[in-house]
Amino acid sequence: MDGVINVYKPEGITSFDVVWKIRKLAHTKKVGHTGTLDPAAAGVLPICIGKGTKIVDYIMNGSKEYKTLLRLGVITDTYDREGKIISESDVNLTEEEVTQVIKGFIGEIAQIPPMYSALKVNGVRLYELARKGIEIERKERKITIFDIEILEIKLPYVSFIVKCSKGTYIRSLCYDIGEQLKCGGAMWALERIKTSIFEVENSIPLDALTEDNIVNNIISIEDALGDYPILILDGTLKKQLLNGVSIYDKEVTDQLKEDQVYRVFFKDNEFFGLGSLYKSGFKMKKLLFQE
Repeated sequence: MDGVINVYKPEGITSFDVVWKIRKLAHTKKVGHTGTLDPAAAGVLPICIGKGTKIVDYIMNGSKEYKTLLRLGVITDTYDREGKIISESDVNLTEEEVTQVIKGFIGEIAQIPPMYSALKVNGVRLYELARKGIEIERKERKITIFDIEILEIKLPYVSFIVKCSKGTYIRSLCYDIGEQLKCGGAMWALERIKTSIFEVENSIPLDALTEDNIVNNIISIEDALGDYPILILDGTLKKQLLNGVSIYDKEVTDQLKEDQVYRVFFKDNEFFGLGSLYKSGFKMKKLLFQE
């Protein structure tokens, strides 16, 4: 049983709880998730099984989409509704002022991760320090907000969809919006509606999975990597690539871009793995073919 299941995680459980249930249903310990969702959040959580665990990082590298509810006029220690309220204030703003500030976050921005996060600093997860009342300085990280679609403004609440890069903390985004509006803000609800090629419309609720239907809901490894373009090669190059040798054939390399990962197939439709163009030529990054 190798591949990926597009699971819809409900609120109230951890991402590891989902992994635990899938392990039980699939009768295997080789299961991993592709990006933590907080217990209070719901949404798309692709689960990799068997050899599918080899592509966890490649799925996580894809862009994300979140539907969130921001509450203005409140600041909590966790930047969301689960935390302790630090301060509250009136929200005397127009819809135009709110819209202008939120839209101003589109583009590449610097973001400071929240203390209540799974990010590790010196081998310790930040939330472990936060629970002890310890706050440390966190480095800014460059992230990209591709787009923000505002769905509804009913102050002090604002509902919107964020399309963003890997590593974006929506809680931090909500906090930063509140800071710019000078009234404070916290994330009040969160649903991940897309990650990489996995969309909420095609997900299966965790509770709907059973031992009998789990196999029918597995997406193949090559299809799960649908974000990456296809490169079809001649079978004569297979041995070189298998032995870790770089290919510097202009018929191959001239059509490729550096820093791009490709799904490699041979002309007999055999899926081989993932590869990239380097200065030394084209080389495999991850062998995924079925022997």
